[in-house]
Amino acid sequence: MTEKIVLAYSGGLDTSVAVRWLKEERGYEVIALTVDVGMQREREDVQSRAMKAGAAKFVWRDAQETFVRHFAFPALAAGAVYQGHYTLATALARPLIARELVDVARAEGATAIGHGCTGKGNDQVRFDVSTQALAPELRIVAPVRDWDMDREAEIAYAEEHSIPVLVTRDSPYSIDENLWGRSIECGVLEDPWQEPPADVYEWTVAPAAAPDAPAYVEIGFERGLPVSLDGRETGPVPLVLRLNELAGEHGVGRADMVEDRLVGIKSREIYEAPAAVTLLAAHEALEALTLSKDQQRLKARIAQEYAELIYNGLWFTAHHRDLAAYVQSTQRHVTGTVRVRLHKGAATVVGRKSPKSLYDFSLATYDESDQYDRTAAPGFIQIWGLPVRVQAQAQREEEDSGR
Repeated sequence: MTEKIVLAYSGGLDTSVAVRWLKEERGYEVIALTVDVGMQREREDVQSRAMKAGAAKFVWRDAQETFVRHFAFPALAAGAVYQGHYTLATALARPLIARELVDVARAEGATAIGHGCTGKGNDQVRFDVSTQALAPELRIVAPVRDWDMDREAEIAYAEEHSIPVLVTRDSPYSIDENLWGRSIECGVLEDPWQEPPADVYEWTVAPAAAPDAPAYVEIGFERGLPVSLDGRETGPVPLVLRLNELAGEHGVGRADMVEDRLVGIKSREIYEAPAAVTLLAAHEALEALTLSKDQQRLKARIAQEYAELIYNGLWFTAHHRDLAAYVQSTQRHVTGTVRVRLHKGAATVVGRKSPKSLYDFSLATYDESDQYDRTAAPGFIQIWGLPVRVQAQAQREEEDSGR
């Protein structure tokens, strides 16, 4: 009996070649699974490509709502950004896709799952570790990691076997996209000295070419999650789609970075994430209004840990559950509205308000309505500075003599 394998199928070069290779070289009956987390490709087109490549069956899962609500928005609430720039779009989608792979594999009686990751990227870790956590009994097959073919050889293989692919020798970029962002690598981008060509960008206009007049958007949050745009209640998917469109028109969301991959190498990556960048700026501003200083300080550390966890493929872990519990607790009072100006590549917060605000006008103002008790300041400073004075008096001579 022919063994079945469920392949995470994107319709790109790697997975299209992998379908034929798994069928002819390994003898698998290939079930191509496409998980829609915001792909800009039509189902019929992807299905046709999979079947022409040699798949025995094609499965499509619409997971856009699940992706935004249960993966992207929790990362937003955590403030998770990898190495200061990457909003983790691809990294967030991988555990969801792995979960769908496992579900389909069990439903179809498959003995293995497959993916098109290379042996030097992060995604292989994310898929493999997630699968091991969810279904350790399933075998994991990674054709691109196993075979000895570079991208030129893959293109030649596709041409030889009449496998329809979008990539060409003239446009050799490797692209991944979902609702939370778009990533581009390979080709001329592998030289970090070279400015990215204009054709790598699809979601954002060049900031210099963006409209001269700024756009303003008001984003409503409840318990740390976005729920409205300009006063209108909006679901997760349409909210992100609208912000991708609006912020992208004003050049917001581009990142050109050299990042540290989990496998130990540095990689030059181009990212577009208009909605994510805008929402992160708004969410941070609302937290500044509603969280205490101590909460913000610790949460900033947690945000970095959370980003590392996502990037490193550890979504389905006890460590993640513990961090997520803390983040969720911090969001109890992160409710309110933030006004953001979108202009020439920048998303700038220009207004924020909350029924749970810790900002007290009567204490902050310098006008006649000021209620702050200035007479308490000298006593506070006296006590606050006590350890400084004690140490200075006790150790000044010792330090002076050591010069």
